[in-house]
Amino acid sequence: MTVQKRTHILWPLLPIWWFWRWISWIVKISGRLIAIVVGCIFIIIGIILSVTIIGLIVGIPMILIGLLLIFRGLF
Repeated sequence: MTVQKRTHILWPLLPIWWFWRWISWIVKISGRLIAIVVGCIFIIIGIILSVTIIGLIVGIPMILIGLLLIFRGLF
């Protein structure tokens, strides 16, 4: 039998936890260096999209995803 570890996450923090798990999965699959490169690309695309008002809706989350990928790839 296998024992599964169950963690208790407060429901307001679930989206952040899910997002962090998704970023961790990307780093595990792609490797640290590729995660840093993809993070830089996301930041550049996010900045380009943020120039327009409509692009802010997509640009800011892309910048945040890029920063998290770089952070996760480094540490």
